[in-house]
Amino acid sequence: MIPRGSVAPVIDRVPPISLVLGAVMSVQVGASFAKTLFDDVGPGGTVLLRIILAAVILAILWRPEVRGRSREEWLLVVAFGVCLAGMNYAFYEALDRIPLGVAVTFEFVGPLGVAVFGSRRPLDLVWVVLAGAGILLLADPGGGFDGLGVGLALLAGAFWAAYILVSARMGRTIPGQSGLALAMVVAGALVLPAGIAEGGAELLDPAVLAVGLGVAILSSAIPYSLEFEALRRLPAGVFGVLMSLEPAMAALAGFVVLGEVLDARELTAIGLVVVASAGAARGATDARPVRD
Repeated sequence: MIPRGSVAPVIDRVPPISLVLGAVMSVQVGASFAKTLFDDVGPGGTVLLRIILAAVILAILWRPEVRGRSREEWLLVVAFGVCLAGMNYAFYEALDRIPLGVAVTFEFVGPLGVAVFGSRRPLDLVWVVLAGAGILLLADPGGGFDGLGVGLALLAGAFWAAYILVSARMGRTIPGQSGLALAMVVAGALVLPAGIAEGGAELLDPAVLAVGLGVAILSSAIPYSLEFEALRRLPAGVFGVLMSLEPAMAALAGFVVLGEVLDARELTAIGLVVVASAGAARGATDARPVRD
């Protein structure tokens, strides 16, 4: 693992709240740029580039040991890799069909559910009802959203929920971020067939690789590093509240980078889910919505 000495003096001076907000902004801007690759290599090819390049970056940063690991550690690594592959692939396929802000809002049902179950307070019923109202308002059966896109976003949310639970166990079993680096390799192997099938020879195009590298850095390397440092200094509940801004930040990134304009109904629905997620996360003690 690269020692923190070279970056710690700078990072330590940054308020932890700023670190989390920076991570949230980075991952959504990364998702916006990822969508620009869909015409060239498809969602599958974009996922492959993001995961493989992120795996290389994390392997260089953390230098994970392969030998000497227990059976339990490898089972957790594989489970983590499955969650990563399923979450990213389902989300990018959804993103190919529906706007970024809408996709993230539906996906956020996963971590919201984990936060609610982790809190177990009567007030959580209010957050469930509020989130449900937002989802129903966003779904709008008379609207023009792609049903498969919505379903894929919800599937990504289910994988995100599983990711949270697996990561909590792995964090207690495997020190540092070496488990994440190894899981990225597993995820890359899982999405390899779909990625090559969709991307083909375009995956080797220098321009595509350059954007893919940017997506890997913005969507994985930067947010993972910022969140990891922020969690040293922030309570899980505060971290969860800040992460609840994801849907709103996704809508903003989609508008600025992709020109995706949402109407008043859609923005209201996203706002309801953000408020519900913040309230539920504030009351959760253990569960926190970690990055996809």
